[in-house]
Amino acid sequence: MGPDGKQIGIKPVEEALRIAEDMDLDLVEVAPLADPPVCKIMDYGKYRYEQTVKMKEARKKQAVVVYKEMKMRPKIDRHDYEIKKRHIERFLKAGNKVKVTIMFRGREMSHTDLGRSLLQQLAEELSELGTVESEPKLEGRNMQMILTPLSVNRK
Repeated sequence: MGPDGKQIGIKPVEEALRIAEDMDLDLVEVAPLADPPVCKIMDYGKYRYEQTVKMKEARKKQAVVVYKEMKMRPKIDRHDYEIKKRHIERFLKAGNKVKVTIMFRGREMSHTDLGRSLLQQLAEELSELGTVESEPKLEGRNMQMILTPLSVNRK
């Protein structure tokens, strides 16, 4: 195939290379498994450049999901809880997903219901800013819940 996309015809490799060299272009094998193999005369450097530009454009359009994490304990003081809740509100308003983790130590493991109720209370208080993406689940000594901002859910 020529640089304009028209078929040149079946040519020996040496002649195809000479034609490409005369046009100051490259001979690129497009379909090596075809019978006979299909080659195209093109500016390979320009082709590679265009491909990288397309990849960069595609990456720019991708939405990057940012997770913010907030860690708490089941016996958290009311004031500390309010401060952490305000931080989570700020994260949700900025459009970030928030992973809320409650860490249990020692005997606290027998009272995982306190952690679950704390996470449910938090989800209710933040219901106007975000929704629960994944319900509270216990993984080892940590209970985790993921909150998603409402603006992300609408898309």
